[in-house]
Amino acid sequence: MTDQLLERFWDKVQVDPISGCWNWIGAQAQNGYGRFGISSGKTTQAHIFAYQVNKGKVPEGLELDHLCRNRACVNPDHLQPVTRRENLLRGIGFVAIQAKRTHCPRGHPLSGHNILKRNDNHRMCRICHNIQQRNRYHERKKVTK
Repeated sequence: MTDQLLERFWDKVQVDPISGCWNWIGAQAQNGYGRFGISSGKTTQAHIFAYQVNKGKVPEGLELDHLCRNRACVNPDHLQPVTRRENLLRGIGFVAIQAKRTHCPRGHPLSGHNILKRNDNHRMCRICHNIQQRNRYHERKKVTK
C-alpha cells in the first residue's frame, strides 16, 4: 500500500472529538457507507479499508458492524467483525425490530408453544393464526351455502 494512497484516504477523514467517530467526508453510497477509490475504476468501502489498514483482514465469513451505529465512521475501534445475522439483529432495521418483539399485536406472548415458524423463519402467533384460520373456515362455509 503506497503512502500516496494512505494520504489520500486520511485526507477524507474528519475526527469527531465528542463521539470519537472518524467520519468519512469523501464519496458515499446511497446507503451512507463511505466509498474509496483504491485504483482506477476499483472502489472499496471506506470502513473496510480503514479496518484492514489498522487491524488486518476481516475474518472469512464475517462482516464489520459499526458499534457506534454511524455508517460514515471509519474508526477501526468502532468496528467489530460479526456474522451477518448478528449484524442484522444488532441493527435498527425490520429484521432487528421483529426479532426483538416479545408479543404479537394482540398482546399474546411470542414464546414457547405459542410460536409458529414458517419456512423463512418468520415467527407467527399460534393463537392469532388459529383465530384467523377459524374465521376463514366459517367465511368459506357461508359462501358455499
